[in-house]
Amino acid sequence: MHVILDLCLVPLGVGVSVSKYVVVCHKVLEETGLQTSLHAYGTNIEGEWDDVMAAVKKCHEAVHAMGAPRITTTIKLGTRTDREQTMADKVNSVEKQLE
Repeated sequence: MHVILDLCLVPLGVGVSVSKYVVVCHKVLEETGLQTSLHAYGTNIEGEWDDVMAAVKKCHEAVHAMGAPRITTTIKLGTRTDREQTMADKVNSVEKQLE
């Protein structure tokens, strides 16, 4: 099943700045070959359900390996069975209406 997922992974107990953890997670996601889109408060990921969930797990593993004792993650996701839809399709639909 195809999924579009919004991931916000926040390491706890590592201080105020978390950008180095975001960088590591982003690199993990790039290595998976999944389609991603970084934004100010997270990353959108699209692909097959199992692949996306495995990528989220890899991000957790990588951030814990950096020494983060805790991680809190917020996930929003959507699936469709009536037609195929990508992240770009969703953005393009809104942008067309803004014209």
